[in-house]
Amino acid sequence: MSSENKENKTTNFIRNIINEDLSSGRHTSIKTRFPPEPNGYLHIGHAKSICLNFGIATDYSGYCNLRFDDTNPSKEDVEYVNSIKKDVEWLGFNWDSEVKFSSTYFNIFYQCAEELITKGLAYVCFLNSHETREYRGTLKKSGKNSPYRDTDIKENLKLFKKMKSGGFKQSECVLRAKIDMSSSFMCMRDPTLYRIRFETHHQTNDDWCIYPMYDFAHCLGDAIEGITHSLCTLEFQDNRRIYDWTLDNLDNFNTTNRPHQYEFSRLNLEYATTSKRKLKLLVDANHVNSWNDPRMPTISGLRRRGYTAASIRDFCERIGVSKVNSLTDISILESSIRDDLNNSAPRSMAVINPIKLVIENYPEGKIESIQAPIHPQKEEMGTREIFFSREIYIDKDDFVEVTPNNKYKRLAINKEVRLRNSYIVKASHFDSDNDGNIKTIYCTYDSDTLGKNPSDGRKVKGVIHFVESTKAISAEFRIYDRLFLESNPAKFDDLSSSINPNSLEIKNGFIEPNLLNAKAEKAYQFEREGYFCRDSESEGLVFNKTVGLRDTWNQ
Repeated sequence: MSSENKENKTTNFIRNIINEDLSSGRHTSIKTRFPPEPNGYLHIGHAKSICLNFGIATDYSGYCNLRFDDTNPSKEDVEYVNSIKKDVEWLGFNWDSEVKFSSTYFNIFYQCAEELITKGLAYVCFLNSHETREYRGTLKKSGKNSPYRDTDIKENLKLFKKMKSGGFKQSECVLRAKIDMSSSFMCMRDPTLYRIRFETHHQTNDDWCIYPMYDFAHCLGDAIEGITHSLCTLEFQDNRRIYDWTLDNLDNFNTTNRPHQYEFSRLNLEYATTSKRKLKLLVDANHVNSWNDPRMPTISGLRRRGYTAASIRDFCERIGVSKVNSLTDISILESSIRDDLNNSAPRSMAVINPIKLVIENYPEGKIESIQAPIHPQKEEMGTREIFFSREIYIDKDDFVEVTPNNKYKRLAINKEVRLRNSYIVKASHFDSDNDGNIKTIYCTYDSDTLGKNPSDGRKVKGVIHFVESTKAISAEFRIYDRLFLESNPAKFDDLSSSINPNSLEIKNGFIEPNLLNAKAEKAYQFEREGYFCRDSESEGLVFNKTVGLRDTWNQ
């Protein structure tokens, strides 16, 4: 690890372990892996694991594999494989050599299973699922041995081959490890190693009808690939025992430098769920439109909403790595994107709730071109052209008939306000419809205030934004709120009971003409409104709100 990286990276218990392993000579180099199951889209929790595994490999001049632990064909799909690869690349990481698949090692896994059988450490069991649960026992009560546990080794080898050749019905039998049915750890009570599935696999097609369980395949995949530090979340802490047991009992992998598993806390984010299973339920139940719905905490959803890869990496750096599970404040995530976009996003104006403002003393038919800064703190970004005329659009919320208090800084009758990057105007009267809704506001402007204060010294503190009416471009704005009403929706068995019915509000307004060709997912700051980006899935001019200009969660 370079001295520069050491100075810039916050230490944690995993880095301490790696430093000790390198100094002791246990390992001479570092190799990690990111091993998703291709059974859904990646979410913000996976981003933490991606940043950790790839980040460590980079910092220690090592390597990180992208490996799909594809051992369950009933829940996996090539769509998920492709989306995962895209997400990892978008986050800014490159895996070592080609993408790996656990299915590539199926022959090796099978040989390992045969080795365990030969050593008397695995057996074919014909208990059904109900019987298996009964025999397993409880946390307070030891399990009891399967009646098939003492089957002869030769017979087990014969039965296992018959499983492989399709000689049994689906779920008729399984291959189990022979460990300890009285163990205080449930995962060690003769866990299943292989089960029968007559389903087409997205990589191996119909070559196999038996598939290894995740706990068996995962550790073997790590060992085959020479992984040094197998990093996973805390829910796999107990499973480390089967991880070690498997490698300890296989001749080719029981080495001093074999992989070891280390657990860190998973990311639980407020007002979101970081469970692929539950996210899939949201999609299947049409609570959201898709996996990449901007309300979803998936990486693709966050990207579509306007989050940048840099902001997500920064967020993962801010929350750090520990062994304590907790609920992460969503304002930390929003702070990361806000800080990033405040520095980089071009400025523009959009009127989301438009109302017409007529400047009665401005010449009819005249359209004025004004140069406005693209970024107020970055002159090098240049200027953009905005327009001004007798009729413009302002936001409805920027006008009241009577000023409510002395601190009110927007437009009111007989009150002055500056239009962003242009003139000072003063409202005089307005038109209303039969229901009392304001339709048009009338005002006058001070022609001598373009880019400067009034010559008579009067102070005008309020500033509002606008879009000139004849060149305004119609656009749709999607305003997102939290997807769930509860900060910790995980406590609900049925997520639908916590769904926020107002998580999406659609509005129609106007944008500056320079946004007509805005690129999808490119961020803009709509002045006084927040950060927005053009939606990547819509044909028209649709802008997704990424985040507001300030933190409103704790107000």
